[in-house]
Amino acid sequence: MPDAAAGPMPDLTIGELREDEAELAIALWHEQKLTRPWNDPHADLQRALGKPHSTVLAGRLGDRLVATVMVGHDGHRGWVYYLGVAGDCQSTGHGRAMMLAAERWLTARQIPKIQLMVRTENIGVIGFYEAIGYERNEVVVLSRRLDTLTIAGGHSPSSSTG
Repeated sequence: MPDAAAGPMPDLTIGELREDEAELAIALWHEQKLTRPWNDPHADLQRALGKPHSTVLAGRLGDRLVATVMVGHDGHRGWVYYLGVAGDCQSTGHGRAMMLAAERWLTARQIPKIQLMVRTENIGVIGFYEAIGYERNEVVVLSRRLDTLTIAGGHSPSSSTG
């Protein structure tokens, strides 16, 4: 947490993540425990960057990457992933600023709703989102891993067909 006696934090500038910041973003995600062994953060990043329906926004203090948020949409609902703020920059409003930037990104694309998932045991993060106006929905999220699924013919979806 920043030292309040040190004065106000410099302004956070937010823009698209640059390719040369990819490893810094992934390091931030690891630092903030946003990754899971079954999700490849490099692949996640490449799936989001430079696409018409997704991006990764970067929060910078000067030339230092201190925050990220991955945002995308399916044409109706927006989704947020990998919201992370460097440990020494937390409790400064940077997380709120990154979420506002994600909301603006979606609004500019006329997406009417934003959603995100938080693990149920992550009470502090749930509190953060509730404090900035997000509310719990009574839904059940169902999922299936496609990258490990064997389809008819014995091929996995990620295997080459030659």
